Amino acid sequence: SGIARESNPFLGTRAIRLCFERPEIFKPQLRAILKAASRGNVALMVPMISSLAEVRQIKELVEEVRQDLRRNEEPAGEGMQLGIMIEIPSAAVVADQLAPHVDFFSVGTNDLIAYSVAVDRANERVAPLYQPGHPAVLRLLKHVIDAGAKAGKSVSVCGEMSSDLNFTLILLGLGLRNFSVVPPSIPDLKKLIRSVSIEQAKAVAEKALTLDDGAQITEYLRSETRKYLPDAP
Repeated sequence: SGIARESNPFLGTRAIRLCFERPEIFKPQLRAILKAASRGNVALMVPMISSLAEVRQIKELVEEVRQDLRRNEEPAGEGMQLGIMIEIPSAAVVADQLAPHVDFFSVGTNDLIAYSVAVDRANERVAPLYQPGHPAVLRLLKHVIDAGAKAGKSVSVCGEMSSDLNFTLILLGLGLRNFSVVPPSIPDLKKLIRSVSIEQAKAVAEKALTLDDGAQITEYLRSETRKYLPDAP
């Protein structure tokens, strides 16, 4: 309630931006999450992070709520993991700066791709330009996965790209070890992963990164996938 309409909400007050703007809504949520984290395995993931300043701000808010709980002698979720969704290109570019300040990354490929190539998939005129295999997208993914590995932080990938078998080999080859996928994709994904070695996946990724056209990259990945999973779509 009381949230003004925006002409372009896709680039507006979404997710953590709204939380920062409306702390009276956000803090009770944090309080509930921290109390739940004291009773079970709970990790907090923050979406729409675009800078290290926002990570610091969210950590300050979490600590503020935690202090309130401690003063009331309530469980304060000590040790709860804090991670961020990497879905804005600026966050992907500075992933090496962000990694030391969080416990894990989750790469939201749907929005990361859309923001990177400036495409609204609902717009039929530009939808063909939405390319998961775009060289820029692959370079951003590599940078994020490398940054997480260097800092010893877990990196997962979610979104349609994660469930698309044609991108499994390159994600494996780039170093990804955690896939967040839709349940129907699990059997074929497991079969494909079990059919290939890490060295083979790395070779596919290295080759794909030398190509300069998104459609060409996607077709190459599709052909490599069918070598191991002939019935792949």
